[in-house]
Amino acid sequence: MPGASDYGGPREALEQYKAVVEAGAGDAVVKGAKSAYTSRNGHMFSFLDAEGSMALRLSDALGKEFRSTYDSGPVIQYGSLMHGYVSVPAELLANTDELAAWFDRAYDWIGTLPPKPTKRKK
Repeated sequence: MPGASDYGGPREALEQYKAVVEAGAGDAVVKGAKSAYTSRNGHMFSFLDAEGSMALRLSDALGKEFRSTYDSGPVIQYGSLMHGYVSVPAELLANTDELAAWFDRAYDWIGTLPPKPTKRKK
């Protein structure tokens, strides 16, 4: 089943998100059924919310650089601030090549974290 097959948000945003993931240099794929996200070694590092807004998980230094370059606000999901994530402006989501470079930086950085242990099914 392709990622985000039951995504209920804006189709245009989903297509732009998928284009960015496909343009990335790594082997990331869009996962999820109702939500669209990417992960590496068990760590989610990007997602598209139900309103069509994309978020990227970056290191503190990269996040600071991103926020100083783009008009990026905090990422809030279910009433909670998501630390380590930056909000991707809609104009940047539409610019696949430019955003793919940031996506690659997020992919590379998340790869430096130790893999999350898997939960064993009983």
